[in-house]
Amino acid sequence: MCSTCGCSDQTKDHLHEVDEADDRSATHNHHAKSDADHHSHEAGATNGSRTTRIVRLEQDILAKNALMAARNRRWFEERQIFALNMMSSPGTGKTTLLERTIGDLAGTPPILVIEGDQETTRDAARIMQAGAKAVQINTGSGCHLDAAMLSAAVGKLNPPKGSLLVIENVGNLVCPALFDLGESARIVLMSVTEGEDKPLKYANMFRFADIMIVNKIDLLPYLRFNISECVRYAHQANPKLRIFRLSAVTGHGLGAWYAWLRKQMEHLPV
Repeated sequence: MCSTCGCSDQTKDHLHEVDEADDRSATHNHHAKSDADHHSHEAGATNGSRTTRIVRLEQDILAKNALMAARNRRWFEERQIFALNMMSSPGTGKTTLLERTIGDLAGTPPILVIEGDQETTRDAARIMQAGAKAVQINTGSGCHLDAAMLSAAVGKLNPPKGSLLVIENVGNLVCPALFDLGESARIVLMSVTEGEDKPLKYANMFRFADIMIVNKIDLLPYLRFNISECVRYAHQANPKLRIFRLSAVTGHGLGAWYAWLRKQMEHLPV
């Protein structure tokens, strides 16, 4: 949790609306720190009392986040917006997959993206170049997005009715799993350049996901990655987890991923 993971007291999230004409310029909205960014450590407190305060703070953080997430979810449902929370460790190919998806689906449905990173607007600029509107959230030393950050970014992005909103969370397999954003579905990405035992080591992430994508399968011939073991471990954590195997670079397996996206959009409440 954030009281022990290293998120700093001074962390402020920065909201960047990337200018399509010049992706290096941005509008900064320095809004109030999320409750999740505050730590509770009293000087001179015993280990027991400090632990109690941390546990209570964590409960308060999650309770407040859950309320905001519920508001986000109602807002999405009222506007028939399908929101995906896409999570992974760094370097699995989330942004590359989004670029390919945006280009291949060609605006059907309309795709908008909220990018979460500690620094830079590089990923939002890539998404804009691929053809989708994007807003970048920079969390500083924060290791995840929360529901309040998402609400502020959605206000800037203003997704239209019936659109697909993709939230690319900060690269981290721990804290993002704990924070409901109000999303319609959760996706966890792996790549074959990682260990196949990630679902065992980071079970919460896979336990609370709806979809697992195994990316970069074009590299399998060059790696010692056992994809069958990976799938078995993932189903140990979550027997209902649906799994797609694909390569965002070569396009192999993308058809099943696109078919799933289109099916979710068809079933949105009218």
